[in-house]
Order: sequence, then structure tokens, then C-alpha cells
Amino acid sequence: MEKFVVKGGNKLNGTIDISGSKNSAVALIPASILIDGECTIENVPNIKDVVVLQNILHQIGVEMEFTSPGAVRIDSRNINTHIADSETVQEMRASYYLMGALLGRFGKATIPFPGGCNFGSRPIDQHLKGFEAMGAKYEIIEDAMIELTTDGGLVGASIFLDVVSVGATINIMLAAVTAKGTTTIENAAKEPHIVDLANFLNAMGANITGTGTDVIKIKGVKKLTGGHTYSTIPDQIEAGTYMIAAAVTEGDITVAKVIPKHMESLSRKLMEMGMEVIEDEDSIRVIGKPLVKTTNIKTLPYPGFPTDLHPQMTVLMGKAKGTSRIREEIWEERFQYADQLRKMGANIMTEAKMAFIQGPWKLLGAPVKATDLRAGITMVLAGLMAGGTTTISNIEYIDRGYEDLIGKLTGVGANIKRISTNGKS
Repeated sequence: MEKFVVKGGNKLNGTIDISGSKNSAVALIPASILIDGECTIENVPNIKDVVVLQNILHQIGVEMEFTSPGAVRIDSRNINTHIADSETVQEMRASYYLMGALLGRFGKATIPFPGGCNFGSRPIDQHLKGFEAMGAKYEIIEDAMIELTTDGGLVGASIFLDVVSVGATINIMLAAVTAKGTTTIENAAKEPHIVDLANFLNAMGANITGTGTDVIKIKGVKKLTGGHTYSTIPDQIEAGTYMIAAAVTEGDITVAKVIPKHMESLSRKLMEMGMEVIEDEDSIRVIGKPLVKTTNIKTLPYPGFPTDLHPQMTVLMGKAKGTSRIREEIWEERFQYADQLRKMGANIMTEAKMAFIQGPWKLLGAPVKATDLRAGITMVLAGLMAGGTTTISNIEYIDRGYEDLIGKLTGVGANIKRISTNGKS
């Protein structure tokens, strides 16, 4: 077991290069199962979720190796089973993309219920609705495994999602790529990593149009071909986290190797709160200010404000004099971080889907824990803003989504280190 130790009070200044998108990588890697050959994916972040996927693929006969920093070669020609029954599958939520990929490859798939961060009820009914529309049948085995089967393979269908679901959109896309006929997904999610997945699959021979809109069409092809190289987009949430870090420490950080268009909802909110935001072609500079204005946020599917930046923004809201509000529309248990912030002196009240932040906060370092990935990085931001020393446990959650966190933060002046439970760095 390891912990982060953060000493607050430093203004962060400098440039941080943003890694490849976690949310893209965890979709592109399972998608490679559909390819009859090998491919290379570049700009892959070196994070725990990628390592977990690598272990899962190895167990089902897929070769996956890092050929250089950030580049992985994947060869699925020797995949030997449609069953991914390892306990490793339960370590991450995005392992459910194996359902769509294996179903598309074999016409059947069996996996355990996925794990990952606990945000309360996160049903996969829309995923299963899509698979059923394409001719799949499913059975829950001993409340632990999902078994999907087809009679002769999947057939294209028209699918209307009852709610906008990133996971269901991606899973249906994966299943539909090699299905017979055309599949249409209406009320589809529009996130950048969905567009990234479509671009990856199209580069391998798929025929997908409409991503980035609420109607996606997938014309099934007989097979996807290998021998191609693809680079993932930058990580929208990592970039946003470091932009907020500049604001909460009254620092001056340039996040480089980003797509500013993906960051618009955050950039506009930071400016509304009094920060200086300067966009360039592939970078964004955020200059924090001592005077922070209150604001209200409602999380929504892209291009709305992302739920994955909600916890981090509460720390910045805590610098404002007055009451700010966040309404969470995506995950019902997103507010688990609030109890940890209260240990540091935060004045935050939660009720149903709402959080009320009364500032300004005077945070003091305290022992806290990560309750999920984004809650964990929020404790880091709070520690950077607080007086004294903050110790953060359960950091395996943070390792799931942030590459070289210590190196990137110390590179801009943060006082943060990783220690083992016996106190050694």
C-alpha cells in the first residue's frame, strides 16, 4: 500500500504535456480484438487501466506489448476464446467493452460483471438492449457472469438509446462493425473518445459515419485489416485537472498537446470565475487569480460540462466568497468526495443531485482517502491549496487514470511525493 503526501501553498508554474486519453485507450484496446492482424496504437497512457487490459488480453490469447514509451503493438490473430472470466476483468468498469468486441469477433461473449469506481447504480441495460436488437440473447449466470450468444452472428438494427450513454454507444459500435447490414444508433453519445474510436476502426477498414452527432451509422464489413498505426487523442480530463490546478494554486500552467475545442466547457467556466485562459493551436494557458467568483455548474453529456471534472471544480469553487452550486446529472453517487473534503475544513453540503459550496474555504492538511479516480485527484488538488500536509490513501484509484502524476506536478513546482505505508519514498 502506498500514499501521496502533499504539502500545500506552492503556486504552480510551467508547462505540462498531456498524455493520451484514458477513455480512448480503454476502448481502442478492446476494439483491436476485431482486427484480423496486428495494429499499433500510439499515445497510449501508461496507467493502471491499460495494464489491466493488457493482462486480460494476454489471458485470451491476444499479444499486446509496449514497443516504445506510449506505443503498443496488438496482435489478435491467435485469440482463442470468447470467455474473459478472469478476476482481472472486475478491476475496471471499461472491461465491459469486451462484450461488444468479443461478440463482434465470435458471435458470443462471456464476461464477469465489470468493476471500477463505485458511483452507485450503473446499469448496462442500454448495452444489452442494443445487443438484443442485433439478434443477441443474454443470460446472467449466478449473478456474476453475463453470457451473450447469437444464432449465426449479429445483424444490423436501428437502436434508440433511452438515455445518452457513452458506454452503450461504444459497445454497440464495437458489436456492429462486423455485423451483417447497417446499424443505426440514435440518441448516441458525442464524446471525443467516441469519435476517436470511430476514426481508429475506420482506419482499420470499418465504415462508421455520424460520430460527434446523436445519430451514428455503422455499415458492417466482413473483417478489419491490420498493419496500421493510430494515435489516440489527448486526455480531456487530465488536461482539465491541471487547468484547475493552476487556478486553485493561483499559478500559471500551460497544458500542451491538447485539443482546445474539447476543453471549451471548462475554459468558459474558468473565465467566468475570473481566471485568465489563453488558447493556442494545441495548448491552453491558465493563469490563476486570487479573486474567484462564484458560479453554478450542471454536468451533462458532451459538449456539456463533464462529470469527470465535477469533483475537481468544487475545490476551486471553495476559493470564492459566497455560494456556488453543482448539479450532478450523470452519476448518483459522485458526491462521495465531499466527506473527505470536510475533513480538511471544506464547507460543502450535498442533497440529492446538488452540492452547495460555501466559500471561501481555509483548508488544512489532513489524512484523507480516494474513494474513486476523480475524487482521488480532487484530494490532491485540495492538498495543493491547503495549509500544512495532506496524506492521501487508496491512491490505486488515482493510478488508474493519471500518467506520471508525481513527475508532472513536481515539474511545475508542487511538493508531492509517493510513500509506502512504512514511510519510505
